Amino acid sequence: MKILVSALEHSANIHLKELHKHLKKDVELVGIFDSSLGDSIVDLRSLAIMGFVDAIKKLKFFLKLNKKMLDLSEDVDVVLLIDSSGFNLPLAKKIRKKYPSKKIIYYILPQAWAWKKKRIPTLAKTVTHLASILPFEPSYYASDAPIKYVGHPLLDEIKEFKTELTCNKTISFMPGSRVGEITKLMPIFRELSLKLQEYKLVLIIPPLFTQEKVDELYGDISSFTTSNNAHKTLYESEFAFICSGTATLESSLIGTPFILSYVAKKLDYFIASRLVKIKYLGLANIMYEKYKNDTIHPELIQDDVNSENLYNEFINYNKNEFLFKAKELRGYLKEGSSKNVAKLLELQ
Repeated sequence: MKILVSALEHSANIHLKELHKHLKKDVELVGIFDSSLGDSIVDLRSLAIMGFVDAIKKLKFFLKLNKKMLDLSEDVDVVLLIDSSGFNLPLAKKIRKKYPSKKIIYYILPQAWAWKKKRIPTLAKTVTHLASILPFEPSYYASDAPIKYVGHPLLDEIKEFKTELTCNKTISFMPGSRVGEITKLMPIFRELSLKLQEYKLVLIIPPLFTQEKVDELYGDISSFTTSNNAHKTLYESEFAFICSGTATLESSLIGTPFILSYVAKKLDYFIASRLVKIKYLGLANIMYEKYKNDTIHPELIQDDVNSENLYNEFINYNKNEFLFKAKELRGYLKEGSSKNVAKLLELQ
């Protein structure tokens, strides 16, 4: 069986690797994905973008890549789209129009419920199977829509979950994986580190970063030890300061209390704040609000992100309450998704 895969993001490829473990050995992947899984048609490093402005600059490149993926779809048995709605939804529409009977599976869906609800009927008509990783998401679709909650991939990928708080004077810092995120948060995290000198401070760096890139992006990191293993380090830490992103949900599920911090370009934030109709930025908060009408962790955004505010949130944190809610959130998500999505792909 041949699968056309469109997995542009680093996080999408982590989920794809877990999914790949459950596919039959004769499955061939073509398209866009991490090179460890086969011959991708593009180097993933060339796909990184930061915000709306950067996306506009690279529009021509992505249009050409989209056309190439459409051409490849002719000779595959099934199409697997993972996240990246700006690229994958237009691709799905083109494939459906050109090959009406082609099986298309969308895994980690566009968050149409958050900012473009008009997309929901289009998704339901375009995609054969909508594999949702958010328990509340199917409720936004019509009862006959081809959507199903399949579990969450992080419950497959995280190997250890806390049942009690860690107290070892270790704090992790995750300033993101994109250039803009890192360069905005690291000066603030360095300043914060001066207030936390009695702690062991661990800076979690994406494993694909070269030493040259680390030196360029992070600046002086002499106050920190470093790690490339996010799940292990978060599990071993008693607290964390994390940029918005998948890592915030990872820390929530692992059971390590943290504060979400996010600083975007002013224009990007201005645009997003008017398009996105949600109360919270962190996925754990979004899900917990749907589940219990409450939040699980603090969020500091834009001008509120400074060392003084972060420190005050830290010293006033109710860690026991966080851990209780983390256990509830794991129960809400129920199970991992990899096996269920593999079954959808192989169902002919």
